[in-house]
Amino acid sequence: ADSGGSNDYLHGVTPQLMLAVGTAVIGSLQFGYNTGVINAPQSIIESFYNETWSSRFSEPISQTVLTALWSLSVAIFSVGGMFGSFSVGIFANHFGRRNSMLMANVLAFIAAAFMGFSKLASSFEMLIIGRFIVGLYSGLSTGFVPMYVEEISPTSLRGALGTLHQLGVVIGILMAQIFGIESIMGNASLWPLLLGFTLLPAALQCVLLPLCPESPRYLLINCNEESKAHSILMKLRGTDDVSTDMQEMKEESQQMMREKKVTIPELFRSSIYRQPILVAIMLQLSQQLSGINAVFYYSTGIFERVGVSQPVYATIGAGVVNTAFTVVSLFVVEHVGRRPLHLTGLMGMAVSAVFLTVAMALLDQLRWMSYVSMAAVFSFVAFFEIGPGPIPWFIVAELFSQGPRPAAIAVAGFCNWSANFLVGMCFQYVEQLCGPYVFIIFTVLLLGFFVFTYFKVPETKGRTFEEIAADFRQSAGQAADKYLAPDEFNTLRGEDPDL
Repeated sequence: ADSGGSNDYLHGVTPQLMLAVGTAVIGSLQFGYNTGVINAPQSIIESFYNETWSSRFSEPISQTVLTALWSLSVAIFSVGGMFGSFSVGIFANHFGRRNSMLMANVLAFIAAAFMGFSKLASSFEMLIIGRFIVGLYSGLSTGFVPMYVEEISPTSLRGALGTLHQLGVVIGILMAQIFGIESIMGNASLWPLLLGFTLLPAALQCVLLPLCPESPRYLLINCNEESKAHSILMKLRGTDDVSTDMQEMKEESQQMMREKKVTIPELFRSSIYRQPILVAIMLQLSQQLSGINAVFYYSTGIFERVGVSQPVYATIGAGVVNTAFTVVSLFVVEHVGRRPLHLTGLMGMAVSAVFLTVAMALLDQLRWMSYVSMAAVFSFVAFFEIGPGPIPWFIVAELFSQGPRPAAIAVAGFCNWSANFLVGMCFQYVEQLCGPYVFIIFTVLLLGFFVFTYFKVPETKGRTFEEIAADFRQSAGQAADKYLAPDEFNTLRGEDPDL
């Protein structure tokens, strides 16, 4: 992949590998679909809430209660995601990566039943419970999928295949936007099917996952099943010579044996993990606090204000741009590297946010600024998918060795979902206070994340997990040597002989 030739780029892509990655990414598609599906039929579902309330209490629902119920219906998805993401490590370590994905689909089936039958049962509570359960499922998926894909991928393809998680997410969002059109399923009779559609991808994944292998890294390092890991690696790589992969995993296993079992509190207490977990958290925050969800949650409103006659189609257009530039990132991430793409994306989004702010502020004076607004929204979305969209998901798995990886992904996922919830709940209130200048807040945040990435985020392209982890251990050792007393440093050295 590093030499730039197309044959090199495809080297290592085997049918078994693509089946495993493609099947895992169905979970990513589910996350994207359930993120976007609730927005299009908002007015129709609110009417259902009103009818249900009226039939129970013989009076129409008040606007305050309706707003509260709708906000809860949207936000409860992120709350479920927080709980799900924090449970990733427990499931992944006890049941394995593949089996954990398979088990999580039980939640998708239950959620589909609750949401799909909520109208028939005249129960908005069922819809809200279903949104919470599908949030739990999505929180687990955003941990399991990147972890599994990273662990089965060749080093030279980790970035490209890791980007497929984000591609699945944006395709899911685009599907939700299209299916949510009134003439398809976004209408009064079919909206339960729109929400219950999550049943079909879950069923497909349940059929395909048993055909996929368990992570060979998990089998060798966690279960000590060397022959099974070797056999699976040969199928995944399409060759009998997997000695390099096996040696890398054995070295990682030996390093793990020297490490204590890593819990979530130890990620923050140990100087060895403190720097990579800070980087992981900041990368997740740079994704969610970039303002992308503000644009997607309220893009229809933005297009309405700039005079687009069919704003729903403009929003779908933004979804198409979203998907197209994720594909661009997929093909360039192994050539350009993670760090340059993330920096480019952050700066491009900051510039786009400035243009969007100026265009919306001058809209009443200059009508042609509506075109600038639309171009700025599309540009904002495009730069997001160049770097901040896909990279934080898979680079977290690259920053940690096998031992701390599940705990680190759980923490990073929890921070991502928490920031998602914060933006979703607060943006409309902040927008009311700041008007067209609301995106200046995101511009400041984007520039802050740019500075942090420039100084603190390492390049991981083409490097083994152990090489990346060793850099952080060396950095921790230098810091300890500089700031700790000799007896404190000896204690730290005892925790990790490599220091």
